[in-house]
Amino acid sequence: MKPALLVLNLQVPAHLQQMAQTFPDFEVIYAPEADQCEAAIAAHGARVQCVCTIGSTGLSAAQMQRMPKLSLVCAMGAGYENIDVAYAKAHGIAVGNGAGTNDECVADHAMGLMIAAVRGIVRYDKATRAGTWRSALPLPPNVSGKRLGIVGLGTIGAKIAKRAAAFDMPVGYHNRKPREGVSHQYFDSLLALAAWADVLLVATLGGAGTSHLINAEVLDALGEKGFLVNIARGSVVDTQALAEAVRSGRVAGAGLDVYESEPLPPQDLLDLDAVVLTPHVAGWSPEAVQNSVDRFIANMRRHLDGQPLVSPI
Repeated sequence: MKPALLVLNLQVPAHLQQMAQTFPDFEVIYAPEADQCEAAIAAHGARVQCVCTIGSTGLSAAQMQRMPKLSLVCAMGAGYENIDVAYAKAHGIAVGNGAGTNDECVADHAMGLMIAAVRGIVRYDKATRAGTWRSALPLPPNVSGKRLGIVGLGTIGAKIAKRAAAFDMPVGYHNRKPREGVSHQYFDSLLALAAWADVLLVATLGGAGTSHLINAEVLDALGEKGFLVNIARGSVVDTQALAEAVRSGRVAGAGLDVYESEPLPPQDLLDLDAVVLTPHVAGWSPEAVQNSVDRFIANMRRHLDGQPLVSPI
C-alpha cells in the first residue's frame, strides 16, 4: 500500500488535489475534525509518513507514537504551539511551518482591526443603519499619531510597524531581547510598553509561555484611552479580564481576530460594542492560503529529496 500523507487542517478540494497530484506515490488522507483524525490514525497510522496540520490543531507525542513511519510534520501557518516539537526532534521527525506565507495578509488585517476599533467603525455603522446622525455620537479618536506598542516584533510585527509608519505612528515593542537593526523603541517590560502605548497590538507566539500574557495588570497600564488588538493567539489575552476592563471603562476598546473560546464566539465580549471581532481570518485570503499550500508542498518535496526544509522549526 502507498505511504500516507495525513492532512489535519481545513482544505478546499483544489488544494487536496494539488497535494495528490504533486505526490502521486502517496495517499492523501483528509481528516480535519478530531474524530476523523482519531479514525484516520487508527486505520492508517502504520503507513503515515507525513502530516500537514496547523498550530492550533497541532500533533501530540501520543499521536506520533501511533505513526511509526512518520518522518515529517508541517504546520501550514507560522504557529506551531500544539505540535510536540521536542518529541518529534528527539525521534528524528522533521518539523516545519509556513513562516512568511501569510504575513502580508495578517498585517493588513491587524491594521483594519486597529482602525475599526479606534475609529468605532462597526458601532457607527450600526448607528447609521438605525438612523442616528453624527451629532448624537461621541467623537472617535484619530489613528494617525497614536503610539503603537507591538508585543512580539517578529516578521509579522515588523510588517505591521511598516504600515503604521504611513499613519505617522511612533512604534515601540517588547520582545525577550531587542532586535538587531531595528530603530523602534525597545521596552524590556511589557507593563512599561502598555503604559506608553495608545494601541497595544499582540503579535507574539501562542503556547504555554504566553498564556494570559495580557492580563488585568497590563490592561490597567494601557489605560482608559487605550486600545488592544490581538492577531496572535487567543490564549495570550485573558478574555474575562479584557471584558471587565472594557465594561468598566478601564480600556477604551479592542479588536480581536483570535480568542480563547475558538471556534465558539467569546461570550463575555459579545455585548460590548467597543470590541470588534473577526473569526480568526487574519491570515486567510486566496493568496495567503495558496502560499501556505505551496510552502507545505515545497517543505515536503525537499524532505523527501533528503534536503533541508524551506522553513524548518
